[in-house]
Amino acid sequence: MIEETRAKLIGAARTAFADKGYAAASMDDLTAEAGLTRGALYHHFGDKKGLLQAVIDQIDAEMMIRLRAAQDRAASPWLGFIDEYLAYIEMALEPEIQRIMLLDGPAVLGDPSRWPNQTACLRTTIQTIQALIDAGTVRPIDPEAAARLLNGAALSAALWIAAADDPRAVLAKTVEAFRHLAVGLLRPGG
Repeated sequence: MIEETRAKLIGAARTAFADKGYAAASMDDLTAEAGLTRGALYHHFGDKKGLLQAVIDQIDAEMMIRLRAAQDRAASPWLGFIDEYLAYIEMALEPEIQRIMLLDGPAVLGDPSRWPNQTACLRTTIQTIQALIDAGTVRPIDPEAAARLLNGAALSAALWIAAADDPRAVLAKTVEAFRHLAVGLLRPGG
């Protein structure tokens, strides 16, 4: 029953936040949509901000599955590494991700690079870069520094795309620039 209540609230909030935006989404409307009370929202999430965090966590988990799939389809670990980043940047074209993850999320919850889910992402990226170094694909470099810089570049690109008047034009520019930046990590002949 608890998980069903949480799922109803998250589902209603996700729809409301995507359609109306966080600020315009009424807690009364979204609890009514879920067939629940404001008390249920407060009990499970503390407040509207806590509910937004739960929605972001759900979307982030779905994004991670898609990113891993992009990586797994690649012909090599290096290409998988790049494809994962490019898939993340491209997701900034999706209205739900734009609104919730890239516009409202940072405005309400602060810097996305400091969100709890980013710690696991950073750790995985560090491990991937270290594996690419060990395989001789990437030149010897501090893997944490490289991971933080690449993650920052991808996040900045996604934020730019989400806020752009012409997101597709910005996507094309960012993909080209990101590829050039990432290639700088390759060991000559790697």
